[in-house]
Amino acid sequence: MSKKQEFAICLANEGFDDLEVWKVYRVLPDAKAAGLGCIRVIDESGEDYLYPADRFAAVDIPNVVRSRLPEWQPSRDHKASRAGTRSRRRLSI
Repeated sequence: MSKKQEFAICLANEGFDDLEVWKVYRVLPDAKAAGLGCIRVIDESGEDYLYPADRFAAVDIPNVVRSRLPEWQPSRDHKASRAGTRSRRRLSI
């Protein structure tokens, strides 16, 4: 059985122009980031980034909606592609 996908809604984007307020993002578990007050979210490109957790609120997506969401699958070279050419302000831990 696969692990239930988590989601969070962006509440504020000050200082992080790549976040969209009221947009729902997929969340990846990251204990180290959580310990530092951060959250790891996946954007529409399929890449994950760290942001301050206080900018998000967890949301519960009903199963009827979850079953209609596309599955996000990282590519094999996902970690290598994260360096990308897009300019973003990211948190590092």
